[in-house]
Amino acid sequence: MASAQGDVALPAPSRDGEVAVERALALRRSVREFASEPLPLSAVSQLLWAAQGITDPAGLRTAPSAGALYPLEVHLVVGAVSGVRPGVYRYDPRRHRLVLGLEGDSRAGVAQAAGGQDWVAEAPAIIVLAAVYQRSASKYGERTERYVHMEVGHAAQNVYLQAGALSLGTTMVGAFRDEELARVLGLPEQTKPLGLLPVGKPR
Repeated sequence: MASAQGDVALPAPSRDGEVAVERALALRRSVREFASEPLPLSAVSQLLWAAQGITDPAGLRTAPSAGALYPLEVHLVVGAVSGVRPGVYRYDPRRHRLVLGLEGDSRAGVAQAAGGQDWVAEAPAIIVLAAVYQRSASKYGERTERYVHMEVGHAAQNVYLQAGALSLGTTMVGAFRDEELARVLGLPEQTKPLGLLPVGKPR
């Protein structure tokens, strides 16, 4: 349900799906062709929870983080999600909701920043994995970058496996112009984009 400010409360994620993790691993493939139908909000909820959802009263999440400092920020570029108007949203894992950042469909701008990969804009939504390195730097110093990049891999694989379990597809995209993409997404200066996961039903 959307609030007056455009924020969106997400349905509670399932923690007991019908697809075994072994089956999800066997299904995992990179998908670059998507059907035109919109994503249901329940699927978006499940995918974002898989990336960085809270799984413990102490605030622990679905993906491991060095020192439990959680430098990752997850954003969602919405083009066609049922019940959600197009825009760029930040995922708030503590409240399990989308927080509106920018209004309007930014998928074409994301695809352009990704070197003109037009297929990116064909996905109904794009999950953006970004990071605030400073959250980890106070503890890990020069090893911060290494640890943060490990976390991006953990979160991305979670999204891959959850997508497979939902009969959806995605592909991790690392080729993009950082500053251009940050502008398109309206990211704060300290938030650095690290990966894109266009997601939708395979065509």
